[in-house]
Order: sequence, then C-alpha cells, then structure tokens
Amino acid sequence: MENTIRTLRAEKGWSQQQLADLLDVSRQSVNAIETGKYDPSLPLAFAIARLFERQIEDIFDDGRRAAE
Repeated sequence: MENTIRTLRAEKGWSQQQLADLLDVSRQSVNAIETGKYDPSLPLAFAIARLFERQIEDIFDDGRRAAE
C-alpha cells in the first residue's frame, strides 16, 4: 500500500524517531510503513491520520482509486 507519510513527516520537520515517539511505535515500524513493507493496523492508521490532521484516504492508497 502506498502512502504519503514520508512527505507529511518531512513537512513537519520530524525525524522517523520523532514520529515513532508520537505514535508510540518503533522507528523501524515507521520506516517499514514509509517504504511500504508493512501496512499499519487500522488503529495505527487512524492515529497517523489524526496526527497529520488528514483523512486516512489522503495518506494511504491501496491502488484502487486509480482504477475507479
């Protein structure tokens, strides 16, 4: 699943560790999510969306939107 977390994090000037601390996850988890190697749980996806004040759909793209 593609996402815009890296871009959003950069806009805030946060390191992966800072974002991880805010989300109460490991820096490795943030890296895995940013690189698409790991899809976050639904509660974590909501936490990410709230943190960046966005809708989940604005951050995560499962590739179905382009097909619609």
